[in-house]
Amino acid sequence: MPKAVVVGSGPNGLAAAVRLAQHGVEVTVLEAADRLGGGARTTEKLVAGTLHDECSAVHPTAVLSPYLRTLGLERYGLRWRHPAVMLAHPLDDGTCAVLRRSVEETAAGLPGGDGKRWARVFGPLAAHVDATAEDLLGPLLRWPAHPVHLARFGLRAVPPAALMRRWWRSPAAQSLFLGVAAHVMHDLRAPMTSSVAAMLIAAGHRFGWPVAEGGSQAITDALTGLLRDLGGRTLTGRRVESAADLPEADVVLLDTSPRTAARIFGLPARVDRAYRRWRHGPAAFKVDFAVRGGVPWRSPACGAAGTVHLGGGPDEVLRTARDVHRGRMPSAPFVLVGQQYLADPGRSAGDVHPVWSYAHVPHGYRGDATAAVIGQIERFAPGFADRVVALSARSPADLARGNENFVGGNILTGANDPFQLLFRPRLTPHPYDTGLPGVYCALRPRHLVPGCTG
Repeated sequence: MPKAVVVGSGPNGLAAAVRLAQHGVEVTVLEAADRLGGGARTTEKLVAGTLHDECSAVHPTAVLSPYLRTLGLERYGLRWRHPAVMLAHPLDDGTCAVLRRSVEETAAGLPGGDGKRWARVFGPLAAHVDATAEDLLGPLLRWPAHPVHLARFGLRAVPPAALMRRWWRSPAAQSLFLGVAAHVMHDLRAPMTSSVAAMLIAAGHRFGWPVAEGGSQAITDALTGLLRDLGGRTLTGRRVESAADLPEADVVLLDTSPRTAARIFGLPARVDRAYRRWRHGPAAFKVDFAVRGGVPWRSPACGAAGTVHLGGGPDEVLRTARDVHRGRMPSAPFVLVGQQYLADPGRSAGDVHPVWSYAHVPHGYRGDATAAVIGQIERFAPGFADRVVALSARSPADLARGNENFVGGNILTGANDPFQLLFRPRLTPHPYDTGLPGVYCALRPRHLVPGCTG
């Protein structure tokens, strides 16, 4: 029986391990940490009984994934839960833009003619997002299976988000779009920065932005359960520093950053140069809260939303993205808030609820952004700080220590500039081939964004 080793147990690595095991390969997964899951882990902390996702939290692209949908992970306890509202983006004037699963309901909530424009842009994308995902989540240097749908997506994805915002006239609609685009963690004036927004919004309108019941750890546990039933095994506490640390295998898959892959193996010169040039972008500063009674949002829509984007109006979203990309820390950073307990009440302990958040900060940021995160929440939810029972902050350095792929606190495992968005990890028809027989770099596909999927 052929043997394979997968280095890294994030969802991408575990899915690859399952795929190999389905084809009769004897698979071993090695994980440096003492728990499986990479960014898809959940911990009980702060207050007994409250469950906090360590990184990934909301999963539109997980339910979109053509492969994951074939696995029947519900047999292993995975249950998707949907909040009443997918996303809310409040503004300082008291209005709030809302993204709902229905294109029509989202459009109806936007002012003036922006609803019709929203439906015109995202209705066709959502209708064909299944086919589009089949092409987008694989290498792009190949003939697409669905060229017409991919071309339609490209028309929405290629322009800079700062330009694409002009489709809409109201601050509400522009902010709603730009807030999702900000997940790319790049200067939104750059080409291709509309791509992540186009995918996440289309996926949301088709499948929703669900959370995993019991926490993102449930995704890891389900994939691990399936892998073990297929004969695979997992080993934790097994850091791989070089090829000498690997057991004998016919195939090696590296669920790592390209730079780590280059460190482990002596790669051919052209591949080694490409991998060592791999760039890492802005970072996250994560703060978990235990909040008595939940967040006292000024807008009722925020109180029903699984995800809340705190970035202010469209010009502010653009400015903070530019500043963070340039290495400047904004006084009021873009903050994402996750209220997974609204769809999954079992994560709470009585009236104390886990609230997940992180701010976009410069790569390797060494300051403490806790007060800035609290300030942004207070801006749209006066009295929030008085309800906080406990909190836990993780800096970019903390995130990098917890997961070697998060270099400088960059939870996307790489800068999302136009080149790296298109060609991951290098420009070739076979991007995952390292040039060594049987050794592959299983880098996360471009639209699987932690915080949105893990």
